[in-house]
Amino acid sequence: MSGVRVPVVGRRGSNAARIRCSSIIVLSIALILGLRLWVFEPLMVSSDSMEPTIMRGSTVLLVKRSPPADTVTAGRLVIFPSPQDGQTTLKRVVAVGGEQVAIRDAVLFVNGVKVAEPFVDHSRIDGTYFGPVTVPPGHVFVLGDNRAVSIDSREFGAVSLEDLDAILLWPRN
Repeated sequence: MSGVRVPVVGRRGSNAARIRCSSIIVLSIALILGLRLWVFEPLMVSSDSMEPTIMRGSTVLLVKRSPPADTVTAGRLVIFPSPQDGQTTLKRVVAVGGEQVAIRDAVLFVNGVKVAEPFVDHSRIDGTYFGPVTVPPGHVFVLGDNRAVSIDSREFGAVSLEDLDAILLWPRN
């Protein structure tokens, strides 16, 4: 086997590649953990109050920040501590400060106008009446999509914008 030269990879090159690869892995893990700790949070839904939109046992992804007041509009799903027991609560905003809310025979009215809610099974809540009430400035009125079982602003009143922990990122509503 004379005359055949086999290239030898030096330790120096392989160590540099290992260090570079390890650095990328460590930075990736740190980035993912940082995003998880300070930006996004998966949340397991343990109630059926948002069915059929979000089923019990589903995982949702939320943005961990207090949402700016101008992004909290009717139809948005928000997370906040329940005024009753402090548990993390997921509900739909149906009205904002200054608006009047009423439910007549299971149909939602905001400022006297019927609101289309294709995600609500009205047959399960037929005969439900509530209000009218006016939402205070700086607050939102929240309801669960499964009104028959939801404990929401009909029970505990409007929720302050300051108490909102996050807006729901996924599933997108």
